[in-house]
Amino acid sequence: MSVTATIEQEFQEIDAANGWQPRYLDIRHQSSDYSHRVAKYAENRNRNRYRDVSPYDHSRVILQNTDNDYINASLVVNEEAQRNYILTQGPLPNTCCHFWLMVWQQKTKAVVMLNRIVEKDSVKCAQYWPTREEEQMMFEETGFCVRLKSEDVKSYYTVRQLQLENLDTHETRMIFHFHYTTWPDFGVPESPASFLNFLFKVRESGSLSPEHGPAVIHCSAGIGRSGTFSLVDTCLILMEKREDPLSVDIKQVLLNMRKYRMGLIQTPDQLRFSYMAVIEGAKYIMGDSTIQNRWKELSKEDQAPSSERSPPHPTRLTTGRHNGNRVGLENQEQSENIINTDMSSSIQNTADPSADTAVRKRLRDDRKANTAQMVQQMKHKLSEAERKRKRPRVTDT
Repeated sequence: MSVTATIEQEFQEIDAANGWQPRYLDIRHQSSDYSHRVAKYAENRNRNRYRDVSPYDHSRVILQNTDNDYINASLVVNEEAQRNYILTQGPLPNTCCHFWLMVWQQKTKAVVMLNRIVEKDSVKCAQYWPTREEEQMMFEETGFCVRLKSEDVKSYYTVRQLQLENLDTHETRMIFHFHYTTWPDFGVPESPASFLNFLFKVRESGSLSPEHGPAVIHCSAGIGRSGTFSLVDTCLILMEKREDPLSVDIKQVLLNMRKYRMGLIQTPDQLRFSYMAVIEGAKYIMGDSTIQNRWKELSKEDQAPSSERSPPHPTRLTTGRHNGNRVGLENQEQSENIINTDMSSSIQNTADPSADTAVRKRLRDDRKANTAQMVQQMKHKLSEAERKRKRPRVTDT
């Protein structure tokens, strides 16, 4: 029996027993819990997007040469796969400067972004890279300038090349920005083919290889979609490396990854999709050299992106500035009963009350985060206006 057939048999047995929620709950129950005291320090509270998503103290990324070394980011390590990832939250307006400092210090070659700026009328991430209209953004607090050098927009993802300049040394580096634009929060991609087509684009850039620093993977919280991406990539690498690919236990790989960052994979549907993607990806590992072309065809990447589903840039934001970044000012009235209708797609058949509750909680937390962002923006505007008012007027001589 082939490897994929064996994994598919396991998958079908779980499906037939409607067993994804029990398996997911079992993973949650078995997951280790570690201290995360630093994230709770008073001076770090405004650097966390969600109160219940914190990096563990033992695996948090530590910023160097700064007064405050905290960023909500975790280094996830798999020595056997020779894969290191930094899983992090979508930057806040006040943490974009720390984000780029981390990218520089960790010698990261690629940023993988799995969310949109605005989802379900809620800001999920600050605009931390320049658009074609802006061309560059300055982050003076940590001393970096980011320039947009190229942008290739596909139907459901965009690949950018960004130039990151250290303003102190004038050294520059090119950073890939892989942006998946159609993956719903708490949901799954449209198909394993489209996801794997995207994953292999990231792989082919060389950005995930051990000669570079860890790739930075983020969504909004840095645990659901980011966990799915990292889990599938790790499992496929382990399948390639081991003499017996069947020995790769997806559940155990996830439990090991959860030792580095809490809550990876947020719903039974994301767990189910991870199995589907590993099954499909294993066909390539087992020698089907034509499968990549089929993924590309099935993903329809060359079609024009739908403006409703995947705006290449935020369309509902008004422009403010905070340390070089756009800030969203938008209607705060969000309905409590918007429960991620994307989760009812045909490949998802798992009833999950816990995910429903989690989405409601996320909506509440998003509203609080949006309000906090507005307050931060207003404070920044007021302080800027005050500085300009106090600045001595220069007269002609």
